[in-house]
Amino acid sequence: MASIAFFPLLGSVHLFDWDEINFAEVAREMIATGSYSRVQIDFAPFHEKPPLFFWLQVLSMKLWGISEFAVRFPNALCGVLTLVSLYLIGSAYKDKRLGLFWALMHFSALLPHFYFKTGIIDPVFNYCIFLGIYSLTRLISSPNPRVARRWALFGGVAIGMAILTKGPVGLLIPCLTCIVYWIWGRFRSIMSWPSLCIFALTVLAIPLLWFGYEIHKNGCWFIKEFISYQITLFRRPVAGHAQPIYYHFVVIFLGCFPASVLALGNLLKPSFQGRFELFKIMQILLGVVMILFTLVTTKIVHYTSMAYFPITFLAAHYLYTLDQNIDKPSKAMNLSLCFTGMLVAILLTALPLIALFKERFYSFISDNFTLAMLSMPVAWSFVDCLVGIGYLLLMTAAYQFFRKLAIMHFAMLCSIATTLCLTFGTALIVPKVEAHTQKSAIEFYKYLAGQAVYVATVGFKSYAPLFYFQQPNDYHPKRKDLNWLLTGSLDRPAYFVVKITDVAKMQAYPDITLIKAQGCFSFHRRAKTP
Repeated sequence: MASIAFFPLLGSVHLFDWDEINFAEVAREMIATGSYSRVQIDFAPFHEKPPLFFWLQVLSMKLWGISEFAVRFPNALCGVLTLVSLYLIGSAYKDKRLGLFWALMHFSALLPHFYFKTGIIDPVFNYCIFLGIYSLTRLISSPNPRVARRWALFGGVAIGMAILTKGPVGLLIPCLTCIVYWIWGRFRSIMSWPSLCIFALTVLAIPLLWFGYEIHKNGCWFIKEFISYQITLFRRPVAGHAQPIYYHFVVIFLGCFPASVLALGNLLKPSFQGRFELFKIMQILLGVVMILFTLVTTKIVHYTSMAYFPITFLAAHYLYTLDQNIDKPSKAMNLSLCFTGMLVAILLTALPLIALFKERFYSFISDNFTLAMLSMPVAWSFVDCLVGIGYLLLMTAAYQFFRKLAIMHFAMLCSIATTLCLTFGTALIVPKVEAHTQKSAIEFYKYLAGQAVYVATVGFKSYAPLFYFQQPNDYHPKRKDLNWLLTGSLDRPAYFVVKITDVAKMQAYPDITLIKAQGCFSFHRRAKTP
């Protein structure tokens, strides 16, 4: 089921700025330079992320070629592994029925499902953290010291890989979870000193395989810049990512439907007895993630994506209690499912409707760049509304099974609804969203690929020229100097992409000519200097 849902259409639309193209370009430059140990963007050191995810993308590009499909393939594969892992872990915790509920709830939640079809780091990063936390849960619950040490080793490897994927937050989340669990348990011992030492040494050893090599070869620049960047993210919002304090709660509640609503049924209730202490750990993990990233001032949608695991577990746990006649759904639960489901379906349907009648909204929009994006002649139709309407109809049918307490039928139909919604949304809606936002610029970069020219953006930052122009590293040393490209003595033509709102800036350069204006961008050329 996961393979059918995740792999088709992976390469059907261009990568999106920033994250997808940013990470893909790191992997492309590793291949272009043959230097796989150093993370770089535009052939300069890149301090924001360690390399593990980029290595996975490199392997994928070696297999499939440098393409959108290859960039997203590691996450689709991670999606399959994630669902199988949830089934196996849920089965080990209680039985195969709970395992299936957990896998289906993760599969049917909108954002978790969607992220497995993208090229961002978080699915792989979260999977490593989750395996680490699961291993610590088994370690804490194991009375056999020998078995506990094996779980300590496995957990250390998983969390070490998480650190090597995205940095120290891969250790911070498990540590905070264990500390809260330790306090909750009134400071009783939760692991032996040998197990703790094995875990700690393994956690350090895995990332040090790269960090140590990088420090030995290039000095401590990466560590210094990386720590400085993480502090900046925590203390003040990165431009464009300042959101209200409740931002992540809204994103999780709507984006993880139906699991987010169902999780409320068991969020604060005591658990039935499982084979190890997973229920309490998942409750704590959810609280740690939501509080931690609410405090972080930079708020991006996927920052709380680690919460998907405890939310879908709590939802599966609640469904299991209904399935086994341990509990009954309350009126509040029924109303919440109906109301939230309708709200999500309305939001999915609203986007095509807004696009179809976009002229009616122009008077409410003051930003000229947004107006230029909306004014692109994109062929929206009422057929696009079927994505949201179809989701509403299927979820309504699923709700009928929920009312009749046919819980497995409900979970299966929720998964089918989400799969069809996101598959048809990827085919119908995402390409049109891209046409409004970035397609004209990306097609321009692809047209110039392989030509002996310079390509730059003016007035905004984008990684798209690097990846889609396939920027080589053998050009003039001043090619990154925008002022030189605009006014200096050029050894080859230069092309510039400018937001339509900034076209006036180019009038200051009389030897730069306008090629065309399309959508929200204008395209300019400066000839080689005689």
